[in-house]
Amino acid sequence: MTVEKPWIQHYDKGVPATIDYPRIASFELLEQSAKKYPDKICTIFKGGTITYREMDEITDRLAAGLFKLGIRKGDRVGLFIPNTPQFVIAYYAILKIGGVVVATNPLYTQREIEYQVNDAGIKVMVLMTNNYEKVKEIQHKTPIEQLVVTNLKEALPQPLRLLFTLAKEKKSGFRVTLRDNDVWMQDLIKQHQPSDRPKVEVGADDTALFQYSGGTTGISKGVVASHYGLVANTYQIDAWNTRSVEGKEVVLMAIPLYHAYGMVVGLNYGIKIGATFAMVPDPRDMKDVLDNAVKYKATIYPGVPAMYNAINNHPDVLSGKYDLSNIKVCISGSAPLMRETKLKFEEITGGTLAEGYGLSEAPVASHCNPLFGVNKTGSIGLPFPDVDCRIVSLDDGVTDMPPTEIGELVFKGPMVMKGYHNMPTETANALRDGWLYTGDIAYMDEDGYFYIVDRKKELIKPGGFQVWPREVEEVLSDHPAVLEVGVGGIPDPESGEAVKAWVVLKPGHTATVEELQTFAKQGLAAYKVPKQIEFRDELPKTAVGKILRRELVKEHKGQ
Repeated sequence: MTVEKPWIQHYDKGVPATIDYPRIASFELLEQSAKKYPDKICTIFKGGTITYREMDEITDRLAAGLFKLGIRKGDRVGLFIPNTPQFVIAYYAILKIGGVVVATNPLYTQREIEYQVNDAGIKVMVLMTNNYEKVKEIQHKTPIEQLVVTNLKEALPQPLRLLFTLAKEKKSGFRVTLRDNDVWMQDLIKQHQPSDRPKVEVGADDTALFQYSGGTTGISKGVVASHYGLVANTYQIDAWNTRSVEGKEVVLMAIPLYHAYGMVVGLNYGIKIGATFAMVPDPRDMKDVLDNAVKYKATIYPGVPAMYNAINNHPDVLSGKYDLSNIKVCISGSAPLMRETKLKFEEITGGTLAEGYGLSEAPVASHCNPLFGVNKTGSIGLPFPDVDCRIVSLDDGVTDMPPTEIGELVFKGPMVMKGYHNMPTETANALRDGWLYTGDIAYMDEDGYFYIVDRKKELIKPGGFQVWPREVEEVLSDHPAVLEVGVGGIPDPESGEAVKAWVVLKPGHTATVEELQTFAKQGLAAYKVPKQIEFRDELPKTAVGKILRRELVKEHKGQ
């Protein structure tokens, strides 16, 4: 099907309508930048630096070490690490021997880890010492054969490393004694030379990534992404940002790298242009975010609206303590960007904050507002180069809707996933004749700008994180006092959207909001725990007894 593209005429000057994408493995982006900018700093963490030459060599060494552990092409390797140089090292080392990266949220509970590890078939997991015991306790329930362990001090410069070690060793239980055949990441690196890296043929069509996403059923699904898809999306982002200068940019890497957004819009894009990464492990630590932005003169800051809003309202920013005028470009994703947030952030920094759109199934961006042209309030912007985009009828899923008419957003492009891991039915529903059905209800205006109206999927996004109602409902349902529970997303001024649970208690039982929240924390990451809980006598249901989550959300909104 031929798609008219009215959006192309609204592209910024210099943004091409189509791109010649190289058919390379995604790790070759690192190798190319290491040749062009060998002495350029790649990562900065607490003052510790790694150059592009060093990063390329270290990842070769670790690749050799992982190969010696038995990792072969197609094997899945888990990354259970926050934003530190070790994530970057492990990520590219895995890819260099044809392994498949499965990045897991380091805030996950044992229950959440176990599901993802088993579904993906993770053979080896790379993790920090603070999560060692957590994973070790459930390892026997999973296919994990070995753990590769690292810690923060390995990324610190020597003086800080010594102080860190002395301070932490005073705390009982800090020292981790590895068991079974587990190994230290640092030892694997030291024991091998770059030349030891095996020559594994890795092609553009080979699988690079399993990225876990949600769906209409609430079941977490493993999106299978190819090297070509990751490279193509990286080139699209690079083409869109005509303000960037190769070898000169500094990326404030505060958006989580375990999420496809941080991995592609932050890491892969930054690596391609030879940028320096100022690493921030916890995006909620605003002092660390602001200190890194100022100290290292960050120029690019990918993030979510909650992060930009936090900066806008930070007292030290308002008092003028932090000079953020080096920031040039920020692409906001994962949640709607409020006009007030955009304007205030741009006033503070002097840079451009543009709302974009994407999803893990096309890792990761497909639309963005122009960086120089018109930004329309409420719009996710224009499709990227080589993205064919349509709005189709909600009734038949085929008929194209005219401008301003609402339907489902579907698109095709070089970055679209291969499918879902071990889920042929879900894959067939999402990919139809090459078109990705996003599940998002949207419309396009006469100029080719797109607007998201609602989520066909019932995914909740507090602060850009992903929460699936069914998962929260299952945990709360295990409480002995809970009879029924429905979960949905409600508007929240701080995080954009918050998790709310509507609960019916069993006759004769009692429970408090605080009690249920404490119970939920035992099985859910903190951001998944309901921020609000409302007790009710009954929940709205369909004729077949299915709880109507949307009705609960509408009632909350007073609709």
